[in-house]
Amino acid sequence: MTSTRRQFQSSFAAIALLASLGVHAQTALDDVLKAKKITIAIPTDFPPYGFVGTDLKPQGLDIDMANYIGSKLGVAVELSPVTGTNRIAYLQTKKADLVISTLGKNAEREAVIDFTFAYSPFFQAVFAAKSLPIKSFADLAGKTVGVTRGAIEDQELTKLAPAGADIKRFEDNNVTVSSFVSGQVQVIATGASVAGNMMAKNPQLGTEYKLLLKESPNFIGVAKGEDKLRTKVNEIISQAKKNGDIDKMAVRWLGRPAGTLPE
Repeated sequence: MTSTRRQFQSSFAAIALLASLGVHAQTALDDVLKAKKITIAIPTDFPPYGFVGTDLKPQGLDIDMANYIGSKLGVAVELSPVTGTNRIAYLQTKKADLVISTLGKNAEREAVIDFTFAYSPFFQAVFAAKSLPIKSFADLAGKTVGVTRGAIEDQELTKLAPAGADIKRFEDNNVTVSSFVSGQVQVIATGASVAGNMMAKNPQLGTEYKLLLKESPNFIGVAKGEDKLRTKVNEIISQAKKNGDIDKMAVRWLGRPAGTLPE
C-alpha cells in the first residue's frame, strides 16, 4: 500500500468517525423527548442550592431549576445526586443529560463539556441581621465583621471595607459561622451557600443579604456537542429571565434577585 493511499484511507476513516460522533452527539434532546424523561445531576450537600430536607427529599435552588426545565420540556425529571468531584463525569459517561450543580465556567471545563447560559448567581457577600442598617461598605465602620482567613470573601472584604471596620479572621467556615451565630461578631462575610445554610438553621437571627463582594454565576453543564439540547435549555432560561421566574427562585433560596446573568 502506497503512503499516499494509506494517508487517504486514514483521513477517510477519521472523517467517518467524526461524522458518526456528530450524528450521535445530537441525540440527547430527541432521546429525552422520546423517553419523556430527563436525568439531571444535582447536589445534595450544598445548601441552599441543593440539600436533603426533613422529608429526605432533595430541595434547593438547583433542584427547583431542574424541575423547572423538566416542566418546560414536558418530561419527568429523574434527579441524580452528585458531588463536586464526579459531576462532570456524569455528563461524559451519559449518566446524566444535564448537570445543575453550582457549576462555574472556566477554560478547563469548557474543554470537556459545554455550558448553557447562566441560571443563577453564586456570590460572596456581607450578611447581617435585618435590624442592623448596612447600605454601603462605609456602614461597616465601627462594626465587627467575621470572615474566613484567606477565602475569596476575605480578599474582597479587605479591598472594600473602610479602615474603621473591625475584621475578625477565623480559620475555617464553621468557626466563622459560629462566631456570628454566637454574637461574637455583628456581621459575616461569606459565600451564598454557607450563608444559606446558616440562615436555614438559625431563622431566629433574622439574617439577610446586605452587600455584594463578588459574583461567580452558575451555569448548566451539557455533554460536548449536544447543541440541540443546549439551545433548548438556553431558550427556557432566557424566557425564565424575562418572565421573572429566575429572580423568584433566587429570592426564595438566596434572599435576593438573580439580577443580570451572563449568556
